[in-house]
Amino acid sequence: MPAISIRSLVKDYHVGEVTVHALRGISLEIDAGEFVTVVGPSGSGKSTLMHILGCLDLPTSGQYFLDGKDVSHFSDDDLSEVRNRKLGFVFQGFNLLPRTSALENVELPLLYGAGEQLTAAERRTRAIDALTAVGLADRIEHHPNQLSGGQQQRVAIARALMNNPSILLADEPTGNLDSRTSVEVMEIFQSLREQRGITIVLITHEQLVAEYGSRIISFKDGHIVSDIANDRQRVASGELAAMPVAEETA
Repeated sequence: MPAISIRSLVKDYHVGEVTVHALRGISLEIDAGEFVTVVGPSGSGKSTLMHILGCLDLPTSGQYFLDGKDVSHFSDDDLSEVRNRKLGFVFQGFNLLPRTSALENVELPLLYGAGEQLTAAERRTRAIDALTAVGLADRIEHHPNQLSGGQQQRVAIARALMNNPSILLADEPTGNLDSRTSVEVMEIFQSLREQRGITIVLITHEQLVAEYGSRIISFKDGHIVSDIANDRQRVASGELAAMPVAEETA
């Protein structure tokens, strides 16, 4: 059973008297453990797809099956429960609270849902483990203004892991980063897939970023124009080994 299956998905927006056809009857399946990159220009429909996959919006018509359950017509409460139990989110903007430490930012998801059943010590332990997984064990007490952009994005990824999601959705996660830092972030995504088996769907407008995925789906004008296995997948760890080492600063 695919982790994600969408069938004839349509999403229309009404702006005054104008109807915007963001998605025009797309269908696709994503298996558990895949690393899928979705690439396309602004307005192609890829971010609309991300919002629907993340249960942040509902389609106008069509079906969306998440782990075999049709969530296309779920209530807001049901969608919220799905987001808390199955999904993790990483965005272009890091969305960190400026006056709290990296550790406290990562703990936030555990204050809701399953987090209510954890003690403060258990939340702290899980947050430290997540920050260690993204290479920030020595930065847990630093505030966002003491971290570089790449480090802030790693905090955001650690936060997305706190509810042990089976699917990680990333919307332009390298959009605010320089080239080397972008490669470091893509290495984290590749490691999460390889070591934890997390299904990853990553949205980008950059073809070079898309090539880190094991499968590339291209969007244009609300349609899927290509969907191919990436036999020449870029491997971030190899690229990093070939780059000159520079100390990251805040």
